[in-house]
Amino acid sequence: MEELIKLVSGKVGIPEAQARVAVETVVGFLKSKLPAPLAGQVDSALGAVGGGLGNLDVGNIASSLGGMFGKKD
Repeated sequence: MEELIKLVSGKVGIPEAQARVAVETVVGFLKSKLPAPLAGQVDSALGAVGGGLGNLDVGNIASSLGGMFGKKD
């Protein structure tokens, strides 16, 4: 998750502490909207690499989530 926090911090121009709050808020929101099995997978993915996103393809995950919520390509 540290890589994502740094990305948000750099893109938006906010301190990493504020970016961490934003990322944690978004992750929490997504987990609350996902079916329990998928929310559990989010926890597993974040926990599996010591609380970070590691080598996960965030863009691909975001695209998949967009499809779940009805986004058309």
